[in-house]
Amino acid sequence: MSATKPRHRRVGRQQKGRPVPARFGTSGLRGLARELTDAVVADHVRGFVAACSTGGGLHLGRDLRASSPRIALAVARAAREAGLAVTDCGAVPTPALALAARTAGEAAVMVTGSHIPADRNGLKFFTPSGEITKADEAAILARLGGPWRDLGGPEPRRDTQASAVYVARYLAAYGPGALSGFCIGVYAHSAVGRDLLARALAGLGADVREFGRSKRFVALDTEAVGARTRARLAAWSAPGGLDAIVSTDGDGDRPLLADTEGRIVPGDILGQITAAALGADSVVTPVSSNSGVDLSGRFARVIRTRIGSPFVIAGMEAAAGRVVGYEANGGFLLGFDAEGPAGPLPRLMTRDAFLPLIATLVAARTAGGVAALVAAEPVRFTATGRLPETPVELSAALMRRLAGDRAARAALLARLGGREARLDKTDGLRIRLCDGRILHLRPSGNAPEFRVYAEADSREAADEALADGLAAVAAKLGAGA
Repeated sequence: MSATKPRHRRVGRQQKGRPVPARFGTSGLRGLARELTDAVVADHVRGFVAACSTGGGLHLGRDLRASSPRIALAVARAAREAGLAVTDCGAVPTPALALAARTAGEAAVMVTGSHIPADRNGLKFFTPSGEITKADEAAILARLGGPWRDLGGPEPRRDTQASAVYVARYLAAYGPGALSGFCIGVYAHSAVGRDLLARALAGLGADVREFGRSKRFVALDTEAVGARTRARLAAWSAPGGLDAIVSTDGDGDRPLLADTEGRIVPGDILGQITAAALGADSVVTPVSSNSGVDLSGRFARVIRTRIGSPFVIAGMEAAAGRVVGYEANGGFLLGFDAEGPAGPLPRLMTRDAFLPLIATLVAARTAGGVAALVAAEPVRFTATGRLPETPVELSAALMRRLAGDRAARAALLARLGGREARLDKTDGLRIRLCDGRILHLRPSGNAPEFRVYAEADSREAADEALADGLAAVAAKLGAGA
């Protein structure tokens, strides 16, 4: 079986003999903001309209990056030229935009680079039924650079209620006293949904305190939280009085939750807790999620996929029934009409950060706290890190060598003091060691970086395996793979 190569693909028109280096990754189009020119953005919007169902309209949202307003204007202009009625929702979380578009039976485009650095940005595309699939992506790419004419769509209208409707969804499902007695810190930074998250938690009865609001964009990766952020969470928690600290990534589809000591709860743990709380029968999650969900025995089926929400969604559609999906970054997809403690919680087939935060906090309130709730889960611990600014070609060369040469893998694993027991090539290289630890190597699908995942039966062992894995990969990359 051949190695899985990085899923960076060059897209866009030829400009002055050079292809535009923006790329589709695991979650939409991504690239440096300066490379997402108005012409490139317009070309992709026109390709989307030509290839996919739109319902005759397009809802538009954006995050708080400095480049997002300019790109959003380019999206709106191109959509109008394609004859669509544009509804501008302004700065809103991605799931709030998706909810508004689905309710209206229209398409949507979210201008966001999610968790990647501030000098980059991107577009997330939604048909009236939800996120685009990999087949939709291929169809969009096939139509780039095609002929077009200005069909003169109407002037955009504003929707000022998308955020309120999104918050009301959780207040109706969980009720005004769901978090009564809890004191919750909100790490605001530059998350587009920071005020909405505080409003939702307060509406559920929590005492809310804000930390770390930033005017500059903060690239918070909830799957690989850096040492500085971890130190800040611990410092904010140190005086006591907080039951948890919560946050999201830039566009509000990936959650972050820390316990009363400021220790981060991994996103896949949030996912399995939320799935159980909602009464799911089937769980769909990528190979990068920890194996605790398999060990819990709470679900009839656990389906593993490649990394990326389009693959999770495809798995959910195939499973049907009371199915949910989640990723190691914590983004949660609800595939059936569920019931919360106070009312209905309709399905939402796009990554959401608010649901796993609220569901876990509500469960923790009756379980004796976040740490106690997490301690009741199967004993598997994960750790994730990355090597930023890693050239795609170098990553690809290393992955090819490791995939085809067991001796090369053995040399890399020597740094961890372990031996290979099983190799999974579903997405990247997931190596199970003879002692039960797991090391998963995978170039990012969104950015020029190399991701390393580790899993073990203790937090310390997972952290140590991650550190050793990152060092081993860095050494190989430094030696030219």
